[in-house]
Amino acid sequence: MAAATAPGDGGGEPRGTAGVVLVVPREVEGQPFDVGPCYTQLQYIGEDADMVSSAYDHVRKTRVAIKKISPFEHQTYCQPTLRETQILLRFRHENVIGIRDILRAPTLEAMRDVYIVQDLMDTDLYKLLKSQQLSNDHICFFLYQILRGLKYIHSANICDFGLARIADPEHDHTGFLTEYVATRWYRAPEIMLNSKGYTKSIDVWSVGCILAEMLSNRPIFLGKHYLDQLNHILGILGSPSQEDLNCSLPSKTKVAWAKLFPKSDSKALDLLDQMLTFNPNKRITVEEALTHPYLEQYYDPTDEPVAEEPLPARGTRGPLTRTDTPILLDLVLLLPAPSLQIVRK
Repeated sequence: MAAATAPGDGGGEPRGTAGVVLVVPREVEGQPFDVGPCYTQLQYIGEDADMVSSAYDHVRKTRVAIKKISPFEHQTYCQPTLRETQILLRFRHENVIGIRDILRAPTLEAMRDVYIVQDLMDTDLYKLLKSQQLSNDHICFFLYQILRGLKYIHSANICDFGLARIADPEHDHTGFLTEYVATRWYRAPEIMLNSKGYTKSIDVWSVGCILAEMLSNRPIFLGKHYLDQLNHILGILGSPSQEDLNCSLPSKTKVAWAKLFPKSDSKALDLLDQMLTFNPNKRITVEEALTHPYLEQYYDPTDEPVAEEPLPARGTRGPLTRTDTPILLDLVLLLPAPSLQIVRK
């Protein structure tokens, strides 16, 4: 069988004439990273539960980000990624990152790893806030884009996208909540109080936390654990009323937003106040936030697309058991990716 080399890779990995990829094992940080000949020049980016590497895409002539998940080795950690992948394959919105490719073995039996290929971003908001103070115009523009993307996600019946939950206030989610350290600072108080029914308002709270961070270049609620997180929230918002929280708490006075952010736009602070409202039933919705005067220069209801149809609850509700992982993989892999590639091992 004659073999061709990957374009631009200097005589790298061979591809069979029948189109079957003959994988030459490669490594990133000492771990196998078998992504076939179309992706070369691998560079380690980082990892939490999943390793992420950048690579050069020889088809699109650009660099991409590739996330490696090992569904049968680290089931607990990879399940959120699989849920996210299942959802992202259905999404088509310029403010929601999509999936370019999925690389995998052709069968579950032969599968060890799954590689998710996405656009490589030049930077992220965290790095941006570490390097500079954003102008009010930039904050307004970034906030509008975040809310625009969130409106689309909510229209697909998804909330708390980091854990990929169906937005159903009647469903008991308490058994599915995990202590995610990296996102605790952005979690709504009702989650930490073990509310059984989550609504889309929890995401509005998170966006409010992001807005506050853009205004001051630092997270607003820096809790070390959930109890400490609540104390930070109450220290700024003050104690909720009996209507907001049916329990006894030490009395605290609300801090004026203008005192915390003295140089910020008053309209931005008004929107922040409506986002960071303790009672989720009183919290502003995404649709209402988009119409707020602070965002009026960008607001265009004709350019805020929503999902064609809500996502079904199947495969995204409740905790996964060990036997559910192959089922979820089937759900993920049966969905058409923009350009599905198969790595044969």
